[in-house]
Amino acid sequence: MDPSFTLSPVAQRSFVSGAGEQDDPPTLRPLPAWSAAKPEPASGLERVFGSRSFFRLWLAQGVSSLGDWIGFIAVTALAARIGGRSPEGAVSLVLSARLVPGFFLAPVAGVFVDRWDRRRVMVACDVGRGLVLAALPFARTIPILVLASFALEVLTLMWMPAKEASVPNMVPGDRLASVNSLSLAVAYGTFPVASALFALLAKVAQWLGGIRALHVLQVRQESVALWFDLLTFFVSAALIATLSLPRRTAPPRDRHREVARTFEELRDGWRFVAVNPVVRAVILGLGTGLIGGAMVVPLGPVISKQVFGAGTAGFGVLLTALGTGVAIGIVGLSVVQRRLPHERTFVAALLGSGACLFAAAAMSSLGTACVLVAGMGVCAGTVYVLGFSMLQANVEDDLRGRVFATLYTLIRVCALLAFTLAPLLASLLDSSSRRLVGRPAHMLGFAVALPGVRLTLWLGGVIIFGAGLLARHSVRVSQRAGRRSSDTLA
Repeated sequence: MDPSFTLSPVAQRSFVSGAGEQDDPPTLRPLPAWSAAKPEPASGLERVFGSRSFFRLWLAQGVSSLGDWIGFIAVTALAARIGGRSPEGAVSLVLSARLVPGFFLAPVAGVFVDRWDRRRVMVACDVGRGLVLAALPFARTIPILVLASFALEVLTLMWMPAKEASVPNMVPGDRLASVNSLSLAVAYGTFPVASALFALLAKVAQWLGGIRALHVLQVRQESVALWFDLLTFFVSAALIATLSLPRRTAPPRDRHREVARTFEELRDGWRFVAVNPVVRAVILGLGTGLIGGAMVVPLGPVISKQVFGAGTAGFGVLLTALGTGVAIGIVGLSVVQRRLPHERTFVAALLGSGACLFAAAAMSSLGTACVLVAGMGVCAGTVYVLGFSMLQANVEDDLRGRVFATLYTLIRVCALLAFTLAPLLASLLDSSSRRLVGRPAHMLGFAVALPGVRLTLWLGGVIIFGAGLLARHSVRVSQRAGRRSSDTLA
């Protein structure tokens, strides 16, 4: 390995050696000793969730996700009401406060997640989010809502890496893909439930508003929703407090060098991501591939109207097809994941996702496009679940928080790029296409219209496919280095 590349003492113990291009071959993180020796789960609960500890964490995540969605809807409604004559601007400003911390603070949050006791981090973050929500019903100005949204996001950025980094300590290594499928399902499957509950809480608010003693609280639908959200976070904290996780004892630290040590550990995490081929493949695949996939959201209504002639209703059908495909991918993977090679399946799903998006954008029929978009969803769900599982299996505990914090930062950046640049790029390509082509182009005997939205989605498919090729190269580098290591040991 390059002698100029040095890590901090904690990271040196946990660094997965070798980057493929370096002299020392990479080795995968071995499963914990208890994982290899553990007998088959005796109960149905353990067969599904891997362990009782993860089941409690999964329940906590479900309760917390339900509250998160309700809180998101409530804060948006509260911002629109307080915004007065400019509700759209108020909502945009408040939601922007949820994005900003992810760009700047997520990597630093990962450093502290790797230092501190993760169970306590999750409990403290849940309690902190609950306390912030308790004060929100009394907010009267947009700046207060912005500060509250900022604080909520910072606490969430601590909670999420701590949760992902703790999962491998709860379940056997061969169950990671299954439990990540369950986590993804409960994270996004609670959204329709949250929407229905928010509507139901309007009736609760009307009933509470009729109680004279509560008039001082100015009970509204948003207030009741936020208090309900507070309750979900406290329930989540109580469930997580019962978890049994390995204690993390930090070495003695020199307070005068605390800032320098933080940057050193932050650098260690980034360098680990850069040089480990498997981790690099996953993060590039998930992040870069998201640029192409996220283009469907802002451009979906446009292609539905201009190409498929289905209007807004067609966009709803496309989103339904995408969501159905994701659900099928998640459920199907949880059933067959033990019989699949994770690295090769991850790459194949990434390539398949790009191919499906490219083909869907080439269609002129909404029905055919929906089938291909559903196929893209199946591949995307597979990529997401396997990507998280590969990170959890190939990153040592001392670095896991920083790696997941880096992943979440990249996901935010790539999604924001897709949402903001896709419409601009579509408009630019549309003007260029009209000027250069001016009429449908003939390809393989077919007349194909080339509006900017189709060209942009084709570019998105190419980006995803390119991310898959990069991921395949990194995986092959890791496999070749592993074979060299095996030959040397033999």
